[in-house]
Amino acid sequence: MPRMLDVSDAVRAEIGDEEADRLLAGENAPGSYDCTSCRTPGDSAQEHTSTVLFIGDETAVLAFAHAGCLPSQVVQVTEEQLQGAVRSINAGSRTAEAQPPASVPEQAVLGVTSGLVLITGELHPALVVEPTGPIARPGTTGPGDAFLPMLVEQGFQPVPEIAAVPPVLHGWSVLLAMGQLHAVLQAGSNGGQAVAWWQAHQPLQVTDGWRAAANKHQQVLVFAAPVGSIGRQPREDLLRDALDRAAASGRLVAAALPLAGT
Repeated sequence: MPRMLDVSDAVRAEIGDEEADRLLAGENAPGSYDCTSCRTPGDSAQEHTSTVLFIGDETAVLAFAHAGCLPSQVVQVTEEQLQGAVRSINAGSRTAEAQPPASVPEQAVLGVTSGLVLITGELHPALVVEPTGPIARPGTTGPGDAFLPMLVEQGFQPVPEIAAVPPVLHGWSVLLAMGQLHAVLQAGSNGGQAVAWWQAHQPLQVTDGWRAAANKHQQVLVFAAPVGSIGRQPREDLLRDALDRAAASGRLVAAALPLAGT
């Protein structure tokens, strides 16, 4: 039975046209699965499903996710992380989806990717945030995307080009614990306790280089762009190219957030 599968060009390039066509025909795709993002059951025969290929140093694992949780993509991980992913497939993923902040509609899902960004000859740890759909202001309906304007109101700065480190946004922070990424925190209302603006379903692995740069600078650069601006980039050079294009087109904001944890 044909499956309601999405096989991205990047995944197809890795597994080959023949295997991709077999998946789409239902020959090698499971009917039921546990979503690699939210860990709840899915059925590729009845609901749109994304293929997610985790690639390590020597092996690869093909996983499945609800299309509303993750787009079809290739995720590069270390072999050690991949072996952990075999036991719990989204352990070790450097790209994941999480529930949105309370101030945006429930259907919005934020994608967060970690990577190193070179600025004036020095590597800085960065998180790139891109929602899976337009973000409307609370209480509004209809078309339109207020994602960037709302972030600017929170203190993020428009980035016409990535030529300098953006200003520090006080009151916000990036929570790193036990070497894993847990959340992006924002200041609570009226000076109250910080709340999670973005929180990982499961703590995310980051590379040793990313963690070392975060500890060195004691801050993380957070770049945000509206849906369709960045996409899922499997390599840091491609991620930088996408960031530069988004900046040039006026579709990128950024801030430097203090590091919380180690």
